[in-house]
Amino acid sequence: MDVQKKINLALQGGGAHGAFTWGVLDALLADRRLGLDGISGTSAGAVNAVALAHGWASAQAAGADPVEGARASLANVWNKVVQMGEISEGPGRLARLMMGALPGALGKASPYQSNPLDYNPLRKLIESEIDFELLAQFKALKVFVCATDVETGRAEIFTGKRLTAKAVMASACLPMLFHAPEIDGRQYWDGGYSANPAFRPLIEECDTNDVLLVQISPLKRPGHPKTTAEILDRVNDITFNASVIAQMRTIALINDMVEKGVAEEGLKQIHLHRIDGGKAMLELPPSSKVSPQRATMEKLFALGSQSAQRWLKRHSSSVGEKSTINVRRDYGDPLRLDFGPGDSAAVDAFSEDEPEQGEPNTEVTASDRGGSVDPREPPDSAQTTTS
Repeated sequence: MDVQKKINLALQGGGAHGAFTWGVLDALLADRRLGLDGISGTSAGAVNAVALAHGWASAQAAGADPVEGARASLANVWNKVVQMGEISEGPGRLARLMMGALPGALGKASPYQSNPLDYNPLRKLIESEIDFELLAQFKALKVFVCATDVETGRAEIFTGKRLTAKAVMASACLPMLFHAPEIDGRQYWDGGYSANPAFRPLIEECDTNDVLLVQISPLKRPGHPKTTAEILDRVNDITFNASVIAQMRTIALINDMVEKGVAEEGLKQIHLHRIDGGKAMLELPPSSKVSPQRATMEKLFALGSQSAQRWLKRHSSSVGEKSTINVRRDYGDPLRLDFGPGDSAAVDAFSEDEPEQGEPNTEVTASDRGGSVDPREPPDSAQTTTS
C-alpha cells in the first residue's frame, strides 16, 4: 500500500509499561496507512524508538521489508526483556535494575553504595541488539532520545552520531538505581524529568506537522492514594507528566498565534494526536511497572494494539488535516491557572478514547501481529504478514 500521510511519534517512558507502546507501534506498522517521519522517545520510549529504527534500517540495508524488520526488532527486544525477567535473580530485582522503579522505593542507599559496579542488564541488551553505527547513517527516519542534564536540569537531545547505547541508558537512568552516565563530560539522568518525551525536535527537525503522543502515564487517577505504593505511583504520574502538560500548553498557544496571524515567521500549526494507555494502566497494580512478567507483557501488548487499531479507525483520516485531542480540556488552558472543578481542564481526559457503542473489542494476543514474547521462539517475519 502506498503511504499517503506521514506522522511523528512521541513516546513516553514508563518502565515495563513500555510494552503497551510496543503493541501500539506494532499495530501502526502493520496497518501501513501512515508513514513515519520522526520518533522522539524517553526512557522506555527511547528503547522502543531505537528498536524500531534499528529494525527498519537493518531490513532496508538487506533489501527486505523495513516494516516487518521494525516489527521483528521490537518483538525481539521485548522478548529478551521477558527472558531476563525469568532468570534466577527473579523478575522483581531484575526489573528494578532494568527499566525503572518507583522513585524512592529502594531505600536510603545511593546506587554508588548499593550498586557500586553499576550493574544494568538492559545496557547489555541494548548494546548487543541495536546497531548504533547503522542508525547514525540512517536518514529515512529521524530518531531523538532525551536525557536530563544533572547540573542544569535541562533536556538534552541525542540524535545522529550522538545517539549511542550510553545515550539510551542516560535517558532511562533513574538516579536512585544507577550511576549517572557521563557523555562528553556531562552527567545525565532519566529524560522523564525534563521532557517525557520531547516534542520540539519533532516540530523543528521534521517535515510533517502531525505529532502522535503515545501516553502511558495516567493524567487522572481517581481516588486518594493511601498506601506507600499508591502514593509513589501517583507521584510518578505527576512528575513524568509535568513536561508533557507544559509542552502541550505551549503548542496550543503557538497554534492560536498562528491561527490569528500574530506568530513569528516560520511557526506552523501543529496537529496533535494521542493514543492514551493511561486508563488501561489504572487497572494494573503499581508493581506491574517494574515487573516484566510474561502475562503482564502479553496483556500490555494486546492493550496497546487494540488502542492503536481503535485510534486508526477513528482518526487516521484526520492526520494532515487537524488535531484530534482537546488540549485545553485534557492539559489545561495555556493562558490561565485552574481554580476548581468547574474549569474545562477538569473534564475527564479519557472521554474521546472510550470505545464507541457497539464497537467490537477485538481480542489481540501477543502472538498476533508479530508480537510473540516466547524467548525460545524468535520472531518469524513469515508469520507477521500484514492484513
